[in-house]
Amino acid sequence: MAKMIHSMIRVRDEKASLAFYEKAFGLHVADRFVFDSFTLIYLSNDEQTFELELTVNHDRDRPYDRGDGYGHLAVSVADIKAEHARFEQEGLKPEPVKELAHEGRVIGQFFFVADPDGYRIEVLQRGAPGRFV
Repeated sequence: MAKMIHSMIRVRDEKASLAFYEKAFGLHVADRFVFDSFTLIYLSNDEQTFELELTVNHDRDRPYDRGDGYGHLAVSVADIKAEHARFEQEGLKPEPVKELAHEGRVIGQFFFVADPDGYRIEVLQRGAPGRFV
């Protein structure tokens, strides 16, 4: 069986991205590899083994076109309302908390936030009432 180990996104401003992911999700640099034309930065925390890989292309001087194929990353939290309040207090500009229901059953409570490059991250309530762990 395959095990998912990381997802990669390209970012322009390394410092802004590292600050955002630290503040928002407690992600720290697990490893960093500097090459001539790019840098790979792997972020993780003690909650999981899955990592977020940030690729910084050294010659990039304009925003990336995310296209219409990118959806979002998702993280789960123990208390969606408390996290939403914390994001607001940190100035991270989260969207409002919403609920997703299917056939009368609430399957998720969530909000979205965007990182400095505009990548959307879904923050989901862990456990009941939904199916997210």
